[in-house]
Amino acid sequence: MGFPGLALIAVVALLGPLLALPRRWHLPVVLGELLAGIAIGRSGLQLVDSSDPTFTFLADLGFALVMFVAGSHVPVRDRLIRPALGSGALRAAAAALFAVAVGWGIAAGFGTGHAPLYIVLLASSSAALVLPIIDSLRLGGVQVLALTAQVALADIAAIVALPLAIDPPHAPRAALGTLAVAACAAVLFVILRRFELSGGRRRMHHLSEERRFALELRLQLAILFALAGLAVFSHTSILFAGFSFGLVVSAVGEPRRLAHQLFAVSDGFLGPVFFVWLGASLNLRDLGQHPDMVLLGLALGAGALLVHCATRFLGQPLPLGALSASQLGVPVAAVAIGSRLLLPGEAAALILGALVTIAAAALAGARAARSYSLPSTDDAAA
Repeated sequence: MGFPGLALIAVVALLGPLLALPRRWHLPVVLGELLAGIAIGRSGLQLVDSSDPTFTFLADLGFALVMFVAGSHVPVRDRLIRPALGSGALRAAAAALFAVAVGWGIAAGFGTGHAPLYIVLLASSSAALVLPIIDSLRLGGVQVLALTAQVALADIAAIVALPLAIDPPHAPRAALGTLAVAACAAVLFVILRRFELSGGRRRMHHLSEERRFALELRLQLAILFALAGLAVFSHTSILFAGFSFGLVVSAVGEPRRLAHQLFAVSDGFLGPVFFVWLGASLNLRDLGQHPDMVLLGLALGAGALLVHCATRFLGQPLPLGALSASQLGVPVAAVAIGSRLLLPGEAAALILGALVTIAAAALAGARAARSYSLPSTDDAAA
């Protein structure tokens, strides 16, 4: 992929802001970027090749950065986060239990024999989709904090469980990789916390601002890419690497200037590249050759919504329950890992199910924005 292809991606990614522009629609920016990717990718005009090494690498960079920014926005030091963590963990566990029954039922009904895979998919949530929606719609409050914790825990658990469900021989290796990334994140917290308390970070900040060195941004990106490299080497998810380092930065304290720099890199370039690549990588053409898999995809999408909205009995509002049902990275990873194990057309069915949850998430986000949106800076100034 050269500059013309990159220019095309940048142009079509503008569909995200265009769809999100009318405030009354309350649509997330990532929705338009995904639709743009579908339009020019494997399911549409085929103007870009999602398997291109350069495109894939840029998308991986975007994924790592999106998850890092999402993790850094989790208010770890907020006193309300501890009860929210408990509520989020309880709801994630309840959704997993419901997923067992629904997943077995769908597998039995369609005779695929892939109940463990369906259970992981139904129980999963997409932090890569939900957290940007929360950020772009400025959702806040105790219930949204609990949703953030629930989605993060469910996504990480699903990433860890996916190899066991679809590729058991490689599951121990993935688990060890996850532990290695978690251990590195813990060590980084100790080092960066001491650097902060000693005043080293403030001295570096003043020097960087005075000399325009952007030292903090360079350091954060170097650490992020090193963790992502460890995740790839140890066969675990870039999602976990980016999100865990984001949590570390949030716990230590992120300078406002650095947050603005990261926003420019992530939301202005690499984030849109990732979401366009993701849409371009989806292949929905196979559904036309296997009509029964259309029903399977719809059943998986509806099942995910049922599983997550059932947490209403634990006090979670229905719009936030539907938002937590959204799937993105886990179905795509399942298709990639299990390409030789899935039935003909089943990969497209998994993607169709994910698209059902994404559509529901967009509607749920619009509904949630009416009740849980924080006031904008303009409103606060007024």
